[in-house]
Amino acid sequence: MYIGSHVSIRNGYEQAAKKAFSIGATAFQYFPKNPRSLTVKDFSQQSAQGCANFCKEKSIVSIAHTPYPTKLIPEAGESEAQIVASLLNDLEIAEACRSIGIVVHFGTMKGEPTLDGYRKMITILNEVLNSWHGKSLLLIENNAGAGTNMGITLEEMVQVRKLTSNPEKIGFCFDTCHAFASGLWTGENWDEVAQKGRELGYFEHLKAVHLNNSKYPSGKRKDRHANLKDGHISQEQLESFLTSDVIKGIPLILETPDDEKYTHQEEIQLVKNWIM
Repeated sequence: MYIGSHVSIRNGYEQAAKKAFSIGATAFQYFPKNPRSLTVKDFSQQSAQGCANFCKEKSIVSIAHTPYPTKLIPEAGESEAQIVASLLNDLEIAEACRSIGIVVHFGTMKGEPTLDGYRKMITILNEVLNSWHGKSLLLIENNAGAGTNMGITLEEMVQVRKLTSNPEKIGFCFDTCHAFASGLWTGENWDEVAQKGRELGYFEHLKAVHLNNSKYPSGKRKDRHANLKDGHISQEQLESFLTSDVIKGIPLILETPDDEKYTHQEEIQLVKNWIM
């Protein structure tokens, strides 16, 4: 089992890996650069190689998460070239750290989804991946549905991947809070969600899970993460999810609050206790 949390790279990539290991993690997530900027980063190859070596030595896996401003559907006035360059930079850093890939949120646009919106997203994905020749994948994450109806179904994930020119360079990241918030997962229908995912071929390309509870009930479209024991997803529902065969062996990454009732170290141990 691979379980961990998001960690800071304030002291470099290698230190981030060591921090994860120190709290009992066997997986971790990090921002490859400033999480609020798309500026291309001239990163330390030595730190990245140190991260890769440490993770190999300790059998730890990692994923990166793109900065918040990253958009697969640029709005008017936003630079498509800057987004493409930033994504390629993120992939380069992830590759140097030997990470599985970089997580990016499914594209969004105001109003109802349109074919033009999906076309714009596929164009961006093609521009990035036509220029990318490394092993790290681009991992598309499902949306919570806040202000948009895009990116909340497994069908969308699978179809967008299929329509790109390089589907083999794309995987998926499943966020439990987002799925719960959007109404995809009600807490009671995981068997149905899992079966639909099998039929679509979604789980064949699932590479990471964001393991979060929700501060709001299912279907409220509010992306507010809660600690595992404090949200609207019950322990029984989380345990049912965690023991599902479709996520067996998939890295589980906590993005829960680390400054409220529980630390990530405590929650990592909690998940281990639930599964074992």
